[in-house]
Amino acid sequence: MKQLTSSGPMTKNPNLIEKLVMNSSSTLIIIGTFLLMFGAASLFYFLQPYFEDIYLKRISTTWGFTLMIVGSILLTLKISFLVYILVLYLRYKVVNSVSDEQLPLLTVIVPAYNEGELVYKTLISLTDSDYPKEKLQIISIDDGSQDDTWQWMKKAKQELGNSVSIYQQPKNMGKRHALYRGFNLGMGEVFITVDSDSIVKKDTLRNMASPFIVNEECGAVAGNVRVLNRKDALIPRMLNVSFAFSFEFIRSAQSTLGSVLCTPGALSAYRREAVFNCREAWINQTFMGQVSKIGEDRAMTNMILKQGYKVLFQRNAYVLTNIPERYKNLSKMFIRWERSNVRENIAMSKFAFSNFREGKKTGTRILLLNQWLKMTMAYPALLIMLFFIVTYPVLFFSSTFVSALVFSSMRALFYAKKHNVAESLWAYPYSIFFAFTLFWITPYAIATAGRSGWLTRDLTKKELKKQQQQQQVEVEVVAVSS
Repeated sequence: MKQLTSSGPMTKNPNLIEKLVMNSSSTLIIIGTFLLMFGAASLFYFLQPYFEDIYLKRISTTWGFTLMIVGSILLTLKISFLVYILVLYLRYKVVNSVSDEQLPLLTVIVPAYNEGELVYKTLISLTDSDYPKEKLQIISIDDGSQDDTWQWMKKAKQELGNSVSIYQQPKNMGKRHALYRGFNLGMGEVFITVDSDSIVKKDTLRNMASPFIVNEECGAVAGNVRVLNRKDALIPRMLNVSFAFSFEFIRSAQSTLGSVLCTPGALSAYRREAVFNCREAWINQTFMGQVSKIGEDRAMTNMILKQGYKVLFQRNAYVLTNIPERYKNLSKMFIRWERSNVRENIAMSKFAFSNFREGKKTGTRILLLNQWLKMTMAYPALLIMLFFIVTYPVLFFSSTFVSALVFSSMRALFYAKKHNVAESLWAYPYSIFFAFTLFWITPYAIATAGRSGWLTRDLTKKELKKQQQQQQVEVEVVAVSS
């Protein structure tokens, strides 16, 4: 049957209207953000006598004076830490790729759950890498997906042949178990784990493997994560700038100390010996009496640091990964990350202040203490915020916008220098977005740290029914064709 199509000029390119709307919305959001920030700065200036009067009244009380002193100390600590990170960042050096002859036997593990076609694209990008084929083993494991992930993996296997090995878990057991199976199957001297919704660049694998050859103390390497779907929605556009700052600035600084705190699930590399030294403790890890199902990346990083190895960051090893486009899914992802941080900060504290490796350890401890400062201030900051919203709303909102303007400028300037000036402007809307819609994440994650749900991968009943209907239609089409 001939397919009916509209001949209207706008329907020839169905994405045209969406792109126009997206670009218009983006422009309005950025303009609106700057109007709010500069409006708040102007308000702050014109109402300065009023704010000074509030300040004088508050410090005249014991509670207000104490709060001022504590706030000044915290601000000093935060600025001092940023200066410290800047110094470390300026000392960071990337490890250049070694020759093909020097590259180690490499096993890449791709766990997949409810990823659909994305896992196919991930496997294609891995086989397109410029890593020596005779030294590359790619393993993909379907963790009991409810959708058509396994079909896409079989399609990749059919096209790529022996370049890829695929396996299927008997049921959904969690990402940690899928990786554990991959570690046991892998033959490589170095393991690389890649999320099944991620695309690697051609030289990523060799850049990830090279530090293990150059540095015998290297036990793990974190890749440089960027947002794949940054042009598809507003949230990914904002987070792309945040990701660049988090990885290329923060992790570069941590790498100078040999103490990157978390090797990301999207792209990480591990020395085989380091993994095998802790894999049983890792797969059987518990928290508050329950088996840990989240934070497998931070947990592995901790266990490798504890062995005395260094954990590095490779700025030249890029991976593009999908992130949530809707607020609900984004908040769930952040909750999972923060719960993991709570758990692993506790775990790291058990060895970080001991003689866990040779050489200097002060920098590693400073990084951990900064993590603890963020956690311990979560509830006091929330209470202070609520107090000022109720008592001095004008002061609160104006100071919040001005603070966002100041601290966002750091991220924006960094991104503009390293990447793109226009995209760097998204640092400002993201700060406002985070301040007013995601401020509750850390307090909530601390209170619910014992929960282990993945939150973002499970299909809803509606989504599952839609998947089943699509599969039934495909079966019927094949039957009719036959």
